[in-house]
Amino acid sequence: MKIYETIEEMRAACRAARHGGQRLGFVPTMGALHEGHLSLIRAAKAARDIVAASIFVNPTQFGPNEDLARYPRDFKHDRDLLAKEGVELLFAPSVEEMYPAGAVTWVTVEGLSGKLDGRSRPGHFRGVTTVVAKLFHIVEPDAAFFGQKDAAQLAIIRRMVRDLKFPVEIVACAIVREPDGLAMSSRNAYLSPGDRIAATSLHRSLEAVRAAVSSGERDILRLLEAARRVLAAEPGIKLDYAEIVDADSFEPAAALRRTCYVLLAAIVGKTRLIDNALIEPEAGGNSFRVTV
Repeated sequence: MKIYETIEEMRAACRAARHGGQRLGFVPTMGALHEGHLSLIRAAKAARDIVAASIFVNPTQFGPNEDLARYPRDFKHDRDLLAKEGVELLFAPSVEEMYPAGAVTWVTVEGLSGKLDGRSRPGHFRGVTTVVAKLFHIVEPDAAFFGQKDAAQLAIIRRMVRDLKFPVEIVACAIVREPDGLAMSSRNAYLSPGDRIAATSLHRSLEAVRAAVSSGERDILRLLEAARRVLAAEPGIKLDYAEIVDADSFEPAAALRRTCYVLLAAIVGKTRLIDNALIEPEAGGNSFRVTV
């Protein structure tokens, strides 16, 4: 695995790697890698000839009172994991490399960026889309691989790619969970033992929605109440939002007719966690499948 710290070096290496028609897959990360990230690498390895990854803790997607300073960083550990998985190219730039002095240009997906996490964390998605756009320009991948855990981020990146005509396929990969259902996240490292137990209530609340749908419930408000009831019973949880939204527009769903997401965000101790489930109509009738 070759490691590059400058844009010019990474861009040249990616173009050379693609010489001769080889297909380049890309997995952008902020490091603190876990099995969820590695599942993206494996998906990229299976689908493309060459895999590139990035490790960059992007300061512009953190708010002034968020956890940028304490975000977990272990470059050597992350580097070794990526090398073991067969990543050929690793981009690990500095903040100054990605945001030169005087930079004032941003990429914003209007409308979607102000919802959900964008509502709770103003400027967050502007930071995400700006850095992802920069990375796409540098790496020029044929496909980029993202986890479904952050469904809103995935939707916003897809809209950005469509609107700006990036020649890259966005591949969504399933959420990877711990044995007790907790969605894997770099921020799980912040959780105390008590917080770690409390955090499983996010998954249990999604399972409550699945059970309700399976028993025939179709009312959006009652489904949300099933999720909120589980979270309210856990004193270590402070709910940010629990919503069921249309999978395309991310507007609140008025009825269970089309594909929807159940989206959760909560503060566990001092750590903000997100999770989601997908509700999809099955062929014929009033049958729905919930994927947690």
